[in-house]
Amino acid sequence: MKKKLLSLVLSGAMTACLYAPASAQSKAGAAAGTKPVEIQVFIAASLNNVMTELAKKYNETHPNVTITFNADSSGKLMTQIEEGYACDLFFSAAQKQMDQLEEDGLVVEDTRHNVLNNQLVVITWKNSGTKVKGLETLKDASSLALADGSVPVGKYTRQALMNLGILEKRDDPSTFTTQEVSDALGGVEISEQGNVSKVLQTVAEGSCEAGTTYSSDTYGFEDKVDVLEVVPYDVSGNIIYPIAQIKNGEADDAQTAAAADFEEFVLSDEAGKVFGDYYFDTGVSD
Repeated sequence: MKKKLLSLVLSGAMTACLYAPASAQSKAGAAAGTKPVEIQVFIAASLNNVMTELAKKYNETHPNVTITFNADSSGKLMTQIEEGYACDLFFSAAQKQMDQLEEDGLVVEDTRHNVLNNQLVVITWKNSGTKVKGLETLKDASSLALADGSVPVGKYTRQALMNLGILEKRDDPSTFTTQEVSDALGGVEISEQGNVSKVLQTVAEGSCEAGTTYSSDTYGFEDKVDVLEVVPYDVSGNIIYPIAQIKNGEADDAQTAAAADFEEFVLSDEAGKVFGDYYFDTGVSD
């Protein structure tokens, strides 16, 4: 039996968001002649805000579909899928996790698509007066909030530091420990975080002087954080977000069809405009 996420706590980890309440959904579904259906959508934490809006837009024309989001780091979500948690769609912040699931035979064939590109940014709290100007001066911070290497933003940060010569060359930048990063930055104190949203929150509340997050995560935080540097793609590498349907042996035909339809909506021009509003780059091809 598949494990099913039951948490409804909006904490950035194990996040589930429900749309179209069951009572309202049942009435709407009956009126439309379609039965209520629920799909499980696993999304990278950096997608939480924009996917919340997209789900609401989708439910305007599909009120019978309940979309349950599980938002966390792509690495943790991949592990949950491998452990048997029920998942119909996976929207990752990196190719690595999707590649692994495809290798495991858990991705539905011909459903994988590259949707977005994002950009790594260095941030500080609003008007902090920090000496940090960007990645090359992270050592000047009194403290940093950085994601661990299993988190895509943590991997991209390490890749960028490696490309700048701050970290030594290594085949897999995600294997650099937080302590190794600290040592390379002259011993600066690093608060290791489990996903990109926690990095943003830690810096925004002033617990750490600087950190690295995605451009999209600063949406809605313009009055709380300053962007010190937008890291060029030739330093961080492309930050591609793929989406795919995941094999769910317990899903019925209606659930499978709803997952496919919602994925199609995510890939639509209408959704693309919303992604753009949230600072994502939609100029990506498969």
